[in-house]
This record gives sequence, structure tokens and C-alpha cells, in this order.
Amino acid sequence: MASMPLFDLRDEPAICSVSQLTARIKNVLETDFSDVALVGEVSNLARPRSRHVYLSLKDESAQIKAVIWKSVASRLPFDLADGLSVRVWGELSVYAPRGDYQVSIRRIEPEGIGALELAFRQRFEKLKAEGLFDPDRKRPLPRFPRRIVVVTSPTGAAIRDFLQVTGRRWSATEILIAPAKMQGAGSAQEVARAIELANRVDGADLIVVTRGGGSLEDLWTFNEEVVARAIAGSSLPVVSAIGHEVDVTLADHAADFRALTPSEAGERVVPDAREVRQALDRLQTRLLRDARDRLADARQGLDDLSTGLDRGLRRQVDDRRHRVARLAGKLEALSPLAVLARGYALALIPGETRPLTNANQVQPGDSIEVRLADGSIVATVETIRTNS
Repeated sequence: MASMPLFDLRDEPAICSVSQLTARIKNVLETDFSDVALVGEVSNLARPRSRHVYLSLKDESAQIKAVIWKSVASRLPFDLADGLSVRVWGELSVYAPRGDYQVSIRRIEPEGIGALELAFRQRFEKLKAEGLFDPDRKRPLPRFPRRIVVVTSPTGAAIRDFLQVTGRRWSATEILIAPAKMQGAGSAQEVARAIELANRVDGADLIVVTRGGGSLEDLWTFNEEVVARAIAGSSLPVVSAIGHEVDVTLADHAADFRALTPSEAGERVVPDAREVRQALDRLQTRLLRDARDRLADARQGLDDLSTGLDRGLRRQVDDRRHRVARLAGKLEALSPLAVLARGYALALIPGETRPLTNANQVQPGDSIEVRLADGSIVATVETIRTNS
């Protein structure tokens, strides 16, 4: 009885190399799975110097490797992070040297929130943590700006609205335009450069960054970090007027003042000439009233002072008159003439004014003058008697 072979070689597949098998697998996978869409959680995120992004997508029970080539990664508006739930669109590809298969991602979005909305939140938190939105760094706007530089599209509706409002309110301010592209590729860099240029304009007091309304994508230029940092780094105060009231951008947060529309920006940055004239009229009226009141007060004060001076002078004159009278009375009481009037006499040597006080001052035969109250007597000394 002939022995039976252990297996029939006719049922075996043809022998091929590893490369050949891998190529067949690659062809099948990349053909049958040329368009896949997945939802999963990002893990094992890696960013090598090649600027390609490598990651894994996982759920509760499985995971698959994925790659985002740098041409796609460079356009991502938000930052990827481990743990972020995402939706991806792409195709399966096989990396032959390692025999690995992976998803080559063409498009990726956060799960449950738009990519731009997530990017906005991430950038907001980042710049807020750096202090770019701190209220303490906000600067007041000049009350009467001499020169304003507007960063905008020179052909857009925003600048027309702005100029119409400012021209109607206050014609004394010079408006200069620093033109920049307001949306699209390279627009953020243009806006940032225009802000830097505006800071070098001689005599400029204020910068206004403005554009009309649009979708989130249309306004995305003003959610770019380069624009927010240019505004925060401006040496001049910056007013942002981006879109409409419901549109809030990072530029609005970084600016010193946010206007809801370009027209409101025009109302905020220049005064109303009519209101200024009315204020000046009120001030003039108040100054004239104050001047009249002060003049009346001064006149009344002078009258009061004059009355007080008159009263004081009269009091001083009366006091001095009474004092003179008292002194006169005292002098009168001490006057020799008053003594003479009481019956006394004053003896003098003729020609002298000093009275005789001692009997030894004369000799018998000397002439003396005896002065009385009503006249004098000239006599000759006959006898001298002393009290000794």
C-alpha cells in the first residue's frame, strides 16, 4: 500500500517574498479603504522635526495609527493634544518597511465643536494667561486726536462708514489709511505689518483696526496670534471695530477699546463738534457768572473793608484824641503857669530862664525878675535870709 503525502502541494499558495505580500496588502487596503471617516481619541501624539504629525486614534477596545502630513498639519487652525476627541477623514496607507498600516488624514475636526471655535478658545486661553487681555493694560483714548491711522481695506465698506461718521462729527482730525488685506492667505501678516507702520507715523495719536462683517472664516484674520500680539504691542492706543456686535475676535480682546461696528468706532474716536460747542457755551456762561459773582463778592468785600477801615480810623482818632486830652491835662497840672495861677511866684535872674532855687544864688543889690500868673516884677535884692 502506497503511503499518502502529509499535504497536497497543489493546494498551497505560490511562494512570494515579504515585499511581494506587503505590496499586495498595500494595494488591497489602499484601494478598498481609499476613503474612510473615523471618530476617536488622540493619543501618542508626536511632532518630529519633519513637521509631519504622528498619532494614534483609539476607542474603548482598539486603536489605529494615523499620520497628518505637514502640508495638512500646517493649515490646522487648532492645536492637537492627547485626549482630544476628533473626527477624521482620509485613507488607509501601508508603510512597507515596517509592515504597518495607518490612516493618512486629509481633514480633522474636534468632536462636538468646530475647528475654528476650538482654535479660538485655545488661543484665547493662551494669550489671556500671558496677560495680553489684562484690563489694567488698557489705555484711555485721546479726547481730541490730531491724527488717526486706520488699518483696513481702502476699498471696503468699513472705511466709508468710518469716514462718513468722523467727517460729520469732527473735521479737525486728520485720517490716514494703512492699507491691508482683511482676509485670506497672508492677511494676518499684512494687518500686523500695517499696525507696526501706523506706530511710526509722525504725530499719530490713535490706531483703528476695522473691517465689515462676515462669517467666522471671513474674520479669522483677527483671531490670529500675530494680529493680537501686534495690537497688544502697539505704542499707540488701538481701537478694534471688527464685524458686527456679535462678532468678538482676539483682536477685540487685545485692543484698548472695542467698537461694535466701524460706525461706532467713528463715534468713539472723535468728539461731536456740536456737543463741544455747547459745552464751551456752557463753560463761557459759567465763567461769566462766576466772574460776576466774584466781582460782586470782591466789591462787597471792598465795601466791608472800607467801612471797617473808616470805623477803625475813627476809633483810633477818638482814642488818640482822648489820650492827648489826658496828656494835656497832666501837662496842664504840671505847668508852672498853673502853679502861678494858684498864687505862687517864680524868681529868675533877668535874661535867664532858670528859676532861682537857692538864696545864695544872688547878692544884695542884684536885680531879680519875679514872674506872676499875669505878668512879672523886676526888683532889687535888699536882704538875703536863709533857713539855716
